[in-house]
Amino acid sequence: MIYLRLWILALVPACGLIDSDVTNFNLDLPDKQFSVDASGWQVNQMAADTFLNMSCSSSPSICSSAATQACPMNCSGRCGASSRCELELNISAYKGIDLVTEKPELKQIDDRPVISVEVDSVRYTVTANTLNVNTPEMGVYVAPITVMDPKDPMAKQIGIIEAVPAGATVAAKDMAYTPNGKQTLVDTMSSYKSPFNVIVGTSATNPIVITAGQPVPMGKLDAVIQIRAHAGL
Repeated sequence: MIYLRLWILALVPACGLIDSDVTNFNLDLPDKQFSVDASGWQVNQMAADTFLNMSCSSSPSICSSAATQACPMNCSGRCGASSRCELELNISAYKGIDLVTEKPELKQIDDRPVISVEVDSVRYTVTANTLNVNTPEMGVYVAPITVMDPKDPMAKQIGIIEAVPAGATVAAKDMAYTPNGKQTLVDTMSSYKSPFNVIVGTSATNPIVITAGQPVPMGKLDAVIQIRAHAGL
């Protein structure tokens, strides 16, 4: 299993969550982080070398059925351009967010079903990275609490984490929103009584790809996501 946990942070004034006039207040969630740990793929180098050197010119589907021999977790196989099997490694993880449970102060706003949220910024930082493979562009999604897969139709992408080269760190950087991403995040947080998942993952068309001659993934990437937001009634 790939372990991926999110940090979400919203600034909060020293005087407390809710201002005295209850027209403008900050949301504050406990700090959370995410990590991508290559050990979760459980790739075996010897088995991977055998798989990656398999010819698929006469039977492209052989790569799909044989992939689990080299990588049993979050992986799939495909027939590459050189008619050799390739491994596709997926990143997919989620964190449940329940605003009422995590911030019981919200009960002070007269039990209203919806609050007016404004997202000020979403930033991410890669704080440490010993991965020996590049991570491709990853999507950031919000979804109902029962949805945990970024490929699920109910998962709505709100932004993009840019590709990170092997071993590189990234200073705090604004996340690029999808065209409707910011509004989707606003709408999700506004219905604060409904728990939801934040999901980070690779898309079906953009996994990590391992080809013949490449070493198996090793190492770990640690990152932080910060969401700064405020709300009113």
